[in-house]
Amino acid sequence: MTSAAVTYSNYLKVDELLACQRCRSVGEEGRPEHDEMLFIIIHQVYELWFKQVLHELDYLRTRLEANDAPAALHTFKRILTVLKTLVGQVDILETMTPLSFNSFRGRLESASGFQSAQFREVEFVLGHRQPHAIAAQAEGSEPRRRLAKRMGEPALFDSFLRFLVANGFDVPRELLERDVTQRWEPSETLQQTLVKVYRTCPLCAQVCERLVDLDEGLQEWRYRHVKMVERTIGAKPGTGGSAGAEYLRQTLFRPLFPDLWAIRIHL
Repeated sequence: MTSAAVTYSNYLKVDELLACQRCRSVGEEGRPEHDEMLFIIIHQVYELWFKQVLHELDYLRTRLEANDAPAALHTFKRILTVLKTLVGQVDILETMTPLSFNSFRGRLESASGFQSAQFREVEFVLGHRQPHAIAAQAEGSEPRRRLAKRMGEPALFDSFLRFLVANGFDVPRELLERDVTQRWEPSETLQQTLVKVYRTCPLCAQVCERLVDLDEGLQEWRYRHVKMVERTIGAKPGTGGSAGAEYLRQTLFRPLFPDLWAIRIHL
């Protein structure tokens, strides 16, 4: 029995994909509120991009640990380009007025972007690890298992430290063997090494700068996100009972790689 020919539709599972947008609201004349479709599609696309970012971050870690700087730099470029796309999607969301969002907001019930396990995975890989993010997922669920696994794995910055060692730079053993479940703490000793990296190894310095770009890109996305939330719901509690914009503001301007920012004064 011959298999069906591969087509654009069956390769991409287009029919299944287009069946995933199911509005819950009921507006005038029994139809869903107009902007609910936009809200669903934007957030589904976010989840697809988060999946791609995780795919690239996992590959980036392997390239750094293999001391493959060209492949690492190429992967950085792709991740940074995706981040710009994520920021750009906020512009589309902001075409939705507060009134149009509130017309279907109640139908979201306890659903909230805070429950995005994939975004938490991205944060974990980048070193921003919060145990309560695991507890927020259902006991025994696949998202909870993935987050717990990520918690015990080295973060991207740990892979970067091994990249430095492979290029002949001294990194204290206690940093290489640190408890990866804990948030990274700045190290003056490492900062001295990083200054040397910038002054003596242009290729390694490029990798450092792409880490800074990544840090800045995520902060830009956080900023645009919080301003969008403020614009849409103001000071109201977030969907699902979260603190809304107030919580999001607390995530701003917290660098993922503080040592790379601290050394600017010495360069």
